[in-house]
Amino acid sequence: MTEETDNSVSVARDAGVVTVTLDRPDVRNALTEDVTAGLRDALDSLDDDTRCVVLEGSGGAFCAGGDVNAMLELRGGEKSMEEAVRHVIDDTAGAVKRVHDCQFPTVAKIDGPAIGAGGALALACDLRVFSPEGKIGFNFEQLGLAVDSGVSYLLPREVGAGLAKELVYTGEVLDAERAADLGLANRVFGAAAGEESESGSEDESFEGAFDSFVADIAAGPTAALRTSKRLLRRGFEVSLDTAIEHEAAAQASLFGTADHAEGVDAFLERRDPDFEGT
Repeated sequence: MTEETDNSVSVARDAGVVTVTLDRPDVRNALTEDVTAGLRDALDSLDDDTRCVVLEGSGGAFCAGGDVNAMLELRGGEKSMEEAVRHVIDDTAGAVKRVHDCQFPTVAKIDGPAIGAGGALALACDLRVFSPEGKIGFNFEQLGLAVDSGVSYLLPREVGAGLAKELVYTGEVLDAERAADLGLANRVFGAAAGEESESGSEDESFEGAFDSFVADIAAGPTAALRTSKRLLRRGFEVSLDTAIEHEAAAQASLFGTADHAEGVDAFLERRDPDFEGT
């Protein structure tokens, strides 16, 4: 395993899994300028050896949302309205968009609160895996604000328009079980706080199950998964006929890959495929 660390975001690489950790527990990993800059740098550092990207927070929180200090600077006259708007677009929402646009499969590891813009950051990932301590909410209304950071785009696509409005209007913070019921959590791993799993440790249960889940994704055919991700995103914006044309063109480019040949051979030989990401 290799690891790179700055003051706000750390990056670890292990067998094609790149784990990006927001590392500002003092502000519960809020999207401050240094955190968003570190996140951009981490995503820029991804190379062709990447097979899956995990996004997590340190210190018991995923991400507490936007930069409250920037809001105070606006109130105090230290930041102009134009600067505040650019901060939201370029830094906070910009970080969310960069995660959303990442070409590799992305998984949010939510072992604490993902609130406001932090919830948007979780939505920007392809998958969300919760521990029993994970929470997600879009309670911008508590600050007297409308949604931002792409929530108006991302949330209705996950839960539908009616439920998205309810979650925004009420500001409800969902626990892991409720998030799973509504389709915002793909998986919930681990025992609830104070309970012991069969392995004897709630931490090991969550960490072990999460690592196994991600390893299965990383072991897949990299080019095919990246192409499927792109097609699934496009599918929201085009007709069925156009989607089928895009799929056919993509398959043509994948028929010549080594992973496709390995998949066919494994099927014929009735064994599990050993994809190498090529």
